[in-house]
Amino acid sequence: MNPADLQALLPILIVAGGALLVMLVLSFKRSQTLSSLLTLLSLAAALASIPMAMSADADRIAPLLVIDSFGFFYQGLMLILTMVVTIFAHSYLEKFRMERGEFYILLLLSLVGAIALAQASHFVSLFLGIELLSVSLYIMVGYIFTRAKAIEAAVKYLFLAAVTSAFLLFGMALIYARLGSMDFITIAHLLREHPLDDPYLLAGSVLMFVGIGFKLSVVPFHQWTPDIYQGAPAPVTGYLATVSKIAVMAVTLRFFYSMDLHQQPGIAAALTLIAAASMLVGNLLALFQDNVKRLLAYSSIAHIGYILVAFIAGGERGPEAVTFYLSIYSLALLAAFGVIAYLSPSDRDSDTIDHYRGLFWSRPWIAVAFSIALFSLIGLPLTAGFMGKLFLVSAGIQAEEWLLVIWLAANSAIGLYYYLRIVIAMYQTSDDPQSEDSTAPPFALIIGTVIGLLVLSIVWFGLHPESLNLWIRALSTQP
Repeated sequence: MNPADLQALLPILIVAGGALLVMLVLSFKRSQTLSSLLTLLSLAAALASIPMAMSADADRIAPLLVIDSFGFFYQGLMLILTMVVTIFAHSYLEKFRMERGEFYILLLLSLVGAIALAQASHFVSLFLGIELLSVSLYIMVGYIFTRAKAIEAAVKYLFLAAVTSAFLLFGMALIYARLGSMDFITIAHLLREHPLDDPYLLAGSVLMFVGIGFKLSVVPFHQWTPDIYQGAPAPVTGYLATVSKIAVMAVTLRFFYSMDLHQQPGIAAALTLIAAASMLVGNLLALFQDNVKRLLAYSSIAHIGYILVAFIAGGERGPEAVTFYLSIYSLALLAAFGVIAYLSPSDRDSDTIDHYRGLFWSRPWIAVAFSIALFSLIGLPLTAGFMGKLFLVSAGIQAEEWLLVIWLAANSAIGLYYYLRIVIAMYQTSDDPQSEDSTAPPFALIIGTVIGLLVLSIVWFGLHPESLNLWIRALSTQP
């Protein structure tokens, strides 16, 4: 490995080094505040190193990683979102008087896996990235083990993820057995000589998609989502719903587009059915939820279905629409989970709709912020969510995926109902509002500022989507 390769790997090396630094510091002084500060500094340094890494004279690192603007854009997005999660987690964990800082080691190690996925171009780096991302998440989900449902959620996630990892490995093995290669580009060339209806290739592709489908929580691999979202701490749920899915979607884009798998008739038909089912099942099950975290879990299934519309469409607009929607969806979802973390006392999460009844009359600014985040998830005009869905629809129309576009519009109307249930509850009068600010004053100011910035970005990108979309077009070339 030469100096150019090391320069290209600066972001991932800094994040990994940050995890080691936090580990060393904790061996001398167990301080959550110090650990979170070191984590933020590591993430900021990694983010600042991206321009230097982009200027490196390197295209590939061995056969495992590819160096391109697509990967760097997703790296930057995940680093920013992880910084937000770190701030939320610090304020959240302070309520438990926890002076342990191991959480931040797990967070950074998980991010190393996520960054590796954004640059993966080989089955080995794909599997190692997914496992490093997931193993840390097992522990993060059950980190507050004294809470109800925390251990249950962690164990469920552990067993289900282990099973799907076996599917993923078996699929890779079958493809390797037929083609003799695990490199994405080599496989793409070999597929031109081998029909995809070959039993080995067909079975391998199906098994691999089972593993990827679980990570994205699309139907029919979605059953784990509500239980894990409900049992995990609010900041961890936010990380799982945003950074984790962004990383998996990035490597899925690279894998499928490098081989044009999404254009194969059989695979395209399967993806279409999965997208339609995810939109319908996610929205319908969300209608019956009184728990906000479970509601957001089911709605996240529907949102991945929306994203698959542009994914299937492909072309020039497909990857851009996917990237834009993932970006703005993550901002809105993190703002929502930030509000939950902000209002949650130490014995539970404020995760039922009743907890937010009358919130506007006791905490007007947080109610307005939560409302804007939900409006963006709905896709109402003047929010970034509206522009995101507009880009998805535009990509679908360009590819003449008319049925999927109509299905997306119809299911978005269903989503209007369950999101507005929360909004209406916040503005109802209540003699005894149950939601209250349980965050200590210094941390309340910090977390409140971050939520405010997220909401402002939602409004800004809703009014000026070109400011983000032009950046995506400049940096995020088609994988």
